[in-house]
Amino acid sequence: MKNLLTLTAVMEGMTGLVFLLLPEIPVSVLLGIQLDTQAGLVVGRLSGAALLALSFACWIARNDIYSRSALAIVWAMLIYDVTAVALLIYVYIGLELCGTGLWPVVFLHLAMGAWCVVCLRSTKNVSANEGTLS
Repeated sequence: MKNLLTLTAVMEGMTGLVFLLLPEIPVSVLLGIQLDTQAGLVVGRLSGAALLALSFACWIARNDIYSRSALAIVWAMLIYDVTAVALLIYVYIGLELCGTGLWPVVFLHLAMGAWCVVCLRSTKNVSANEGTLS
């Protein structure tokens, strides 16, 4: 779980910074459209702030992987990854938007979500064998 939390902290932190500072770039790469409204810029920057918050939470929890807080963060990451995949597939099918980075990001979120499931299952097995989580 430590590797998952560390990698997520780094990846989402970098992505969050780009969304916060230059939201036009990731939107163009993901969706293949220009982000040209003030509302879109604000939502893009807000998304960046949320990703930075997730990044910091993962970074802090990476050394305390058996705590309930770390497990909660992995659950939150799983929900985020599943939601991101569903939303991006909807964007492609329903809105017919697709940038060069759309499918790589979809597959990355699928992989990260699967990794979350593996970590949660292995933690469940550890807690069953050792009694309870600390």
